[in-house]
Amino acid sequence: MKITQLIENVFKKYLPSPFTIAILLTLITFALGVVFTKPESSNLSMYSLEVLSFWEKGVWTNGLLVFAYQMMLILVLGHVLVLSKPVSNLILHVTKYCTNTATSAAIVSCTTMLVAFFNWGLGLIFGALLARKVAEHAQSRNIPLNYPIIGAAGYVGLMVWHGGISGSAPIKINETGHIKSIMKSVSSEKALAQIPELIDYSETVFSWWNLLIFLLVLIGVTFTFYFLGKKSKATLINLPEYNLNSEEKGKTQAEKLDSSKWLAYIFGLVILIAFFYRYSNDILALKITPNLINFFMLGLGIILHGSFKKFTNAIGESISDVSGILIQFPLYFGIMGIMKSTGMVTLISDFFVSVSTATTLPLFTFFSAGLVNIFVPSGGGQWVVQGPIVVESALQLGVPLPKAIMAMAYGDQVTNMLQPFWALPLLGITKLKAREILPYTLIAMLVGSAIYLLGLLIF
Repeated sequence: MKITQLIENVFKKYLPSPFTIAILLTLITFALGVVFTKPESSNLSMYSLEVLSFWEKGVWTNGLLVFAYQMMLILVLGHVLVLSKPVSNLILHVTKYCTNTATSAAIVSCTTMLVAFFNWGLGLIFGALLARKVAEHAQSRNIPLNYPIIGAAGYVGLMVWHGGISGSAPIKINETGHIKSIMKSVSSEKALAQIPELIDYSETVFSWWNLLIFLLVLIGVTFTFYFLGKKSKATLINLPEYNLNSEEKGKTQAEKLDSSKWLAYIFGLVILIAFFYRYSNDILALKITPNLINFFMLGLGIILHGSFKKFTNAIGESISDVSGILIQFPLYFGIMGIMKSTGMVTLISDFFVSVSTATTLPLFTFFSAGLVNIFVPSGGGQWVVQGPIVVESALQLGVPLPKAIMAMAYGDQVTNMLQPFWALPLLGITKLKAREILPYTLIAMLVGSAIYLLGLLIF
């Protein structure tokens, strides 16, 4: 397809790495802050230094650094769970039902979206490994298969994740005081008084309208991949076997402790007991937080791997996934520091208010979030940069905060089908190229976008 080749060429030629983009966005934000917010009485050089201090202060915002670490753990621990033997066996079991491209694409896309709704890191790697194992299964049994369609189906979990349980925006606004903390020095005292201490999952992720939208996307995208598979031609597959897990036994006493099943089971059980003691009331109240999810996955991951050695080996294999978050998030925090302290958030939100109504603001938010995601390919980073603008605009126009924030989440996640950044782990595992899966992820993006926009208009 010429359009997908064009898109891939544009990304390759004109879009630098996400880290470089973060630096360019920092410089642009700094320049705009100085030009558009400098008081007439201020000296240009002195005000530039003041804006620079806003940036430095934002980079080291303690609460946001904790947020970055929470997001890294969500990705790493999700990857670790996929590498455990029970999940690996589940993947191998699912491949038995993949007898042709249409059925395989439907199974891979549906299961990947279900898993990603629970945890985006888990869904990302689960989909990649499932797609790889389906291809190996077809290869070993001489089943004709269009592998790029299967690879694309394994990536569509990134189109539903931000509206799910581990979504950056809904999970953070579920923490007491988070929304008010990011809106300080942005909103007026009157507006701050309207902001709730938290917005729990009953109003966002587990609201009837979000679950219905997710169900429609699940059905729509699954059937789309089924029909794509029906119309496709088989491709050549030549893959070595991808080892999901390996058995290692210790020889020395210390190595035996590292490989001890009972020690891993006992400690994992201790974590889960502490988890249910600490968070049972929060679960019943739908107060799902990053700490809750990560603590549960930590205990479960140790138990499912069955030894500290296997668990730490899986950590080592997964840790490279978070390099982008580790170094880019502080830059986004700095951008937020400039935008908040200079008043740029208010200027931008005033613009959105001037061109929007209560009905159209969620739609503008959806499209703007999709655009921002091209340049800030991280839901957490995007929430930090765009979240205050969305909240302030919603407050001024009287749009319910849960709807406005979920509109941002929908827009952010849907253009992951266009943005190749998070596809890199999948491409590495499947050995496919971006241009091979892009035609099919673009179709999925169009189907998903239609459902999300319709949902925002109706609900």
